[in-house]
Amino acid sequence: MEPFSCDTFVALPPATVDNRIIFGKNSDRLYDEVQEVVYFPAVVHDNLGERLKCTYIEIDHVPETYAVVLSRPAWLWGAEMGANEHGVCIGNEAVWGREEVCDEEALLGMDLVRGSS
Repeated sequence: MEPFSCDTFVALPPATVDNRIIFGKNSDRLYDEVQEVVYFPAVVHDNLGERLKCTYIEIDHVPETYAVVLSRPAWLWGAEMGANEHGVCIGNEAVWGREEVCDEEALLGMDLVRGSS
């Protein structure tokens, strides 16, 4: 059966044991697509004049990035889900809209997940 959708969930205290927060996500990626779990340390960037290569486009660097753990397809700059050193968690979902799709290359939703983590 082909994958159909993604779901992200969070369980918060008091519904969890020991007041833990549980964050999870399933993915509609193909079963044989390699998913990496990767860590990127916090960085203060001194190369603000350089551009950052995302999946399809380049964007301006930001002065500082937080440490993150991400789950992502191996070929992609972005991520399916992640958490940063401050405990902020995020997962991507498909959002269906009514607007026409643009033909220009742009940031993917998964690029935004990495940038938000």
